[in-house]
Amino acid sequence: MGTTKKTTKPPKVFSDFELSAMRERGHELRAEARVKKNKTEGERIALARIAQMKGLDQAMAKRIHTIITTNAPSLRPKTWYGMPAYANKDGKVVCFFQDAKKFKARYATLGFSDLAKLDDGAMWPTSFALKKLTPADEKKIAALVKKAVS
Repeated sequence: MGTTKKTTKPPKVFSDFELSAMRERGHELRAEARVKKNKTEGERIALARIAQMKGLDQAMAKRIHTIITTNAPSLRPKTWYGMPAYANKDGKVVCFFQDAKKFKARYATLGFSDLAKLDDGAMWPTSFALKKLTPADEKKIAALVKKAVS
């Protein structure tokens, strides 16, 4: 008489969302090699990511892309963990746009890395929630981006 051996699957270490993010990051790292050879490749990839967004997220991302590329031409568009991002000459991300749908959040986010020169005393914001963009918001973003690269 044979015994049946119970097999159990090992627990998942990463969620499907985390695995997807890791795959995206791998694609981005391979794309960075192409970007070093062709500076317009990063912008093409970032704009393709923006084109995948829907509704207000897409509209805000397009507008923010224009604001950043106009006010900080030294920053190069690219993607970073699947988000449109803007890097310095060394390829290090200075700022990024995270659409609300990516993390099922109630608002989009404009974020700045520690490379952004936004220091203001002992404490300052490094990310901003966006539900829509007004002309006043656009002026604030332009000023932040200019300060970030100053």
